Amino acid sequence: MGIGKKRGGLLAGLLVPAVALLGLGLYWFQPWKLWQNETVNETLPTAQLAPAASASPGTPAPSGTETATPPAQTGPQTLGQGGLISHEHTTTGTAKLIRLPDGSRTLRLENLDTSNGPDLRVWLTDAPVKEGTAGWRVFDDGKYVSLGKLKGNKGDQNYEIPADVNLSDYTSVTIWCDRFDVSFGAAELAKT
Repeated sequence: MGIGKKRGGLLAGLLVPAVALLGLGLYWFQPWKLWQNETVNETLPTAQLAPAASASPGTPAPSGTETATPPAQTGPQTLGQGGLISHEHTTTGTAKLIRLPDGSRTLRLENLDTSNGPDLRVWLTDAPVKEGTAGWRVFDDGKYVSLGKLKGNKGDQNYEIPADVNLSDYTSVTIWCDRFDVSFGAAELAKT
């Protein structure tokens, strides 16, 4: 009867660490995300310029003064763009740097289609975009700025670019998996 107790204790001693390792592996890799899609369809933000001060309606302008004509609002301006290429996971879509009428800037991902994954981020970087496995890990080697977590792995989405970011320092965008330090996909941002 002593042999049966030893086998039970040995089995339990092996089973508990195996279950713990399985749990940690599932948490770390989150494989279920490969079968979960999150679609985001944001419209391009519309930033409004402050209205020009004017006299109340029906009040004539004082004699000898000119009425200021409010500046014409221009629409959003595309500063740069590029097509996303695949790295660790198949990735398609377009990345655009857009200046809004109020001067703020946005990175817009259009028709994005990539895999879901753990801890995905959107980064502006100074790294060159390389095809294949040579391009998977280059984006954290130089200068980069995180614009936040990827909102969804499919669709159209916008990421505000902080005002202190000098866009001339950044030439590409990547969908970066921070957990595994690898690019899911990236685009070279050609000036327009």
